[in-house]
Amino acid sequence: MPPETALPPDQTAARQAWMGLLARAKPARLQALLPDLPPYEVLRAPETGAVMVQGRMGGTGLPFNLGEMTVTRCALKLDAGAVGHAHVQGRDKAHALRAAVIDALMQTEQAAALRASVLVPLQAEEAARRSARASKAAATKVEFFTLVRGEDQ
Repeated sequence: MPPETALPPDQTAARQAWMGLLARAKPARLQALLPDLPPYEVLRAPETGAVMVQGRMGGTGLPFNLGEMTVTRCALKLDAGAVGHAHVQGRDKAHALRAAVIDALMQTEQAAALRASVLVPLQAEEAARRSARASKAAATKVEFFTLVRGEDQ
């Protein structure tokens, strides 16, 4: 986006959050939450490609190339004029298309209703998945301790 049309920082962060949530959502669940799509014009048809994923040692070190990941991207414009974009992992073109439509709808007056009917359920399901995964990992946690022996004094 050119600087003169850029979103304010708080709106940019909100958009990043919902776009990430849509990208991580299961395609079948997205379709169940929003079965009917409004009319739209495709600006960039869903296309599959690869992106280089970078990592950092310890999260703060110098970046290094970890490997490539397959992604599908899409851009479209609603009849109302809002433009939506999506990048999703994998080759699911329908997932990218639906995520782009929801991104565009979130920029219209339908945002509040869409947030309640689509985003809030997706957030709750993602939180439940993360919690289940964390509790499963916590069950395998091993605590190490050292005993003081008499000759060590």
